[in-house]
Amino acid sequence: MGQGDVAHGKQLFLATTSKGSCASCHTLADAKSTGTLGPNLDDAFSSSKAQGFSEQTMADVVRGQIAYPEEPMPANIYRGQDARDIALYVARCAGNPSCGVTAETAAPPTKSTSTSTSTTPAAKPDGKAVFTKAGCGSCHTLKAAGSSGNVGPNLDQLKPPKATVAHQVEVGGGAMPAFKGQLSAAEIDAVAAFVADNAGK
Repeated sequence: MGQGDVAHGKQLFLATTSKGSCASCHTLADAKSTGTLGPNLDDAFSSSKAQGFSEQTMADVVRGQIAYPEEPMPANIYRGQDARDIALYVARCAGNPSCGVTAETAAPPTKSTSTSTSTTPAAKPDGKAVFTKAGCGSCHTLKAAGSSGNVGPNLDQLKPPKATVAHQVEVGGGAMPAFKGQLSAAEIDAVAAFVADNAGK
């Protein structure tokens, strides 16, 4: 496996894709992630580091897991150089809560050239978009979102009320990670309303 960009790897580890998020499923102290659905990466590699395994060897192991994972982890959540970058980041920082890698940040949005001074209220988050962004569909079935995950409860069958969904999203439970701090209060409210309004339809 070739070299990788650990800053980019950390950014991708924290990002959410349509297949989910590494940070929402795995614990990795350096990334401040506490997911419990997948293996604790700090624990998984601390003994390898203690035995003197090379960073490259550990990165190769991670890369293999990305390409050929065990369920419920989706296959090829990242590919090519992106997968190599994440693998190198995990290999370098697993078991080292202060490994000193700073996540690469996206370029700041360009400033509007509008001369209008009126302020419009921020648009309310789209619950379906939040459901997708947070990777809910990788674990839950919800016809309205086009998802068929089977790790967590089937939401179409469960038909949970909005308050229950909001609470579960905020604090997590069982294998589900807590999204408080990852999603804003408005996003949690929006996704809860979307699930409650569409489950079973």
